Amino acid sequence: MASRPEPASAATSVGASYPLNIGEAARFSGVSAKMLRHYESLGLLGRVARTDSGYRQYSAADVHTLRFIKRSRDLGFSMAEIGELVSLWRNRRRASASVKRIAQQHVHELTARIEAMQSMQRTLQNLLQHCHGDERPDCPILDDLASRSALDAGQ
Repeated sequence: MASRPEPASAATSVGASYPLNIGEAARFSGVSAKMLRHYESLGLLGRVARTDSGYRQYSAADVHTLRFIKRSRDLGFSMAEIGELVSLWRNRRRASASVKRIAQQHVHELTARIEAMQSMQRTLQNLLQHCHGDERPDCPILDDLASRSALDAGQ
């Protein structure tokens, strides 16, 4: 297995006394305990040390990895993409082209999602302009939703 990342810097580990229990690791990484367990189950953390009684013990490197995962999630990467990125991050002989490829694909996906959301926004703004929003029962918004659902159903 590839080597683990270097421990987090002192500036990001202030107040930490390693190893950390799951609650402390959650606090220092900004990731919930539930998500820590999930990331571990997906293999993103590698093998987390445990006490004789089975409690998880997180190292500075584990917390650093959790912060890496959190930042990746904040940027909208999928769990599969994060798995690839973590693997590349751990691999000191990686080609940056591999990382760039993942990031470029993600930007393309984000662009498509933004365009789709902007189209939805334009449609809704148009419908809002045509809706009187008064006491009358006729509503172009509901009419559009009903007509589109009928078209989608093949009627």
